Amino acid sequence: MTLARAVHGACHSARRTRHSSWHKPLAEALRFYASGTVKPRPYDAKPTPKPLVQARSSTPKPPAAASNLPASSPSPATSETPKPFPPPPQPHIKAQDRPQVVAYPYLRITIGVVLCGSIIYSMFADPLRLDRPSIAERDTLAKRENGITPSSPMRLRMEGFIKSQQSLIVKTLEEVDHKHKFRTDTWTRPNGGGGISCVLQDGEVFEKAGVNTSIVYGTLPRPAIEKMRVNHKALDPDVESLEFFAAGLSCVLHPRNPNAPTVHFNYRYFETMDTDGNRNAWWFGGGTDLTPSYLFDEDAIHFHRTIKDACDKHDRAYFPRFKTWCDKYFYIPHRGECRGVGGIFFDDLDEQEKDAEQLFAFVKDCLLAFVPSYLPLIEKRKDMPYTAREKEWQQLRRGRYVEFNLVHDRGTSFGLNTPGARVESILMSLPLTARWMYMHDPERGSREDRLLTVLKEPRDWV
Repeated sequence: MTLARAVHGACHSARRTRHSSWHKPLAEALRFYASGTVKPRPYDAKPTPKPLVQARSSTPKPPAAASNLPASSPSPATSETPKPFPPPPQPHIKAQDRPQVVAYPYLRITIGVVLCGSIIYSMFADPLRLDRPSIAERDTLAKRENGITPSSPMRLRMEGFIKSQQSLIVKTLEEVDHKHKFRTDTWTRPNGGGGISCVLQDGEVFEKAGVNTSIVYGTLPRPAIEKMRVNHKALDPDVESLEFFAAGLSCVLHPRNPNAPTVHFNYRYFETMDTDGNRNAWWFGGGTDLTPSYLFDEDAIHFHRTIKDACDKHDRAYFPRFKTWCDKYFYIPHRGECRGVGGIFFDDLDEQEKDAEQLFAFVKDCLLAFVPSYLPLIEKRKDMPYTAREKEWQQLRRGRYVEFNLVHDRGTSFGLNTPGARVESILMSLPLTARWMYMHDPERGSREDRLLTVLKEPRDWV
C-alpha cells in the first residue's frame, strides 16, 4: 500500500461517514502503512443497503436510567473522548464466485501424462492384444484370401484333401445305391472348425452308410499332454495347456446283403501349436479294415492286395507292419476274436518315422486306394440271394461291431470326450440294426463257424 493510497482512503472514509475526527482514519492508515500490513480499501466494499422501514424488535428496550448529573453538566457524548473509527466491513463474496483452487496440480499433471503415455505405448506396441483372433479365425481368413496352396500349413492342406475325397466317395456310393441320396449336414464348433456329415439310411444297397469329415480346434489340458508325451517327446511338458488341431475323414458302410462285407476307414492328422499358430508336435494316423459276415477269400485277398500296393509305394515294410498292428488293434478281448479279417492300422507317425511331406503323401495314397479296394466287392455281392438265417447271423456280427466301437475304439473315446463334440457324427459308425442272442453257438463246419475260426486266428492274405 502506498502512502498516497493510504491518505486518499482515510479522507474518503471520513467524508462518507461524516466523522468529525477525520484525523483518526488518517492516523490508522499511516500506522498500517508503517507496519507493512495491506488493508483493504474501504471504498472497495459495497455498502450494505439499509431497509426503508426499520423492523420493530420484539425485545423491549430497557428504560433509560435516571441521570444524576445536573442539567448544566455536559452530555457524555460531548465530554468523552471519541471512539476509534471502526474498520469498514469486509466485502462478502459468494462461494460460487470464489476462485477454485486445485490441490497438487503438478502432481496430477504428472500422473495423467504417465497414464496416457502407457496407454498409447501399449496400443502401438501390440495393437492386437485386446482382440487377438484365434488360430481358427486366422486359418479361415487365410483360406478365404489365398485358398489352399502347396505352401499352406499342413493342417490346411490335410483339410482340403479330405474334403475333396469326401465329395468323390459320396458321389461314387450314390451311383452304387442309385435310388437313394446321402443326407448332408454341415456343422460348426464354437471354438473353431466343424465338419460335414454325409449319411445314407435304409437304402437298397446300404442299410447305413456314413462319410464324415471333422475339423477340430481346441485346447489340450495338462493331463492329456502328459499322456501324449509317451509317444511324442516334442510336446512341451512345462505348459499347462496347448492349442491343438485335428482333421480326419472317416467312412463306415453297412450293406443290406449279408454276403457283402462291412468296411471302415479313417485317416487323420493331429498337431499342437503355439499361440501364433506355429506347429509344435504333429503326427498322422489311420487305417482301413474289412468286416465280412460271410467270408469270401477272394474278397479278402483283393482288399489286402490293393492296400499293400499303396503301402509299397512308400515303404515295403509298411504293409506287414501295419497289417499286424491292425489285427492287434481291432481285437475284442472279452470275445477273444478280431472284429474283422484285417487291413492296415497305424498311429502316431511323426518326424521319428519320416518327414511330414512323405507321411502326407503316404496317407493320400492309402485314402485314394479305398474306392478300388472296396467297390468291386460291393458290386459283386450286393445282389446275391440270402436267407433269414443268414440275415440273423449278420445282425449278430454287427453286435460284435458295436461292442468294439463303444468299449475299445480310441477314436470313439477321443471324440466323445472332446468338449463340444457332435455325438451324432461320432456314433455314425454304428449299424442301423444289431442283435444279441444268449449263448449263440454256430454249427460246427458251417460258414459261420469258418468265419469265427479266421477271426480267432488272423491270417496273412497276401
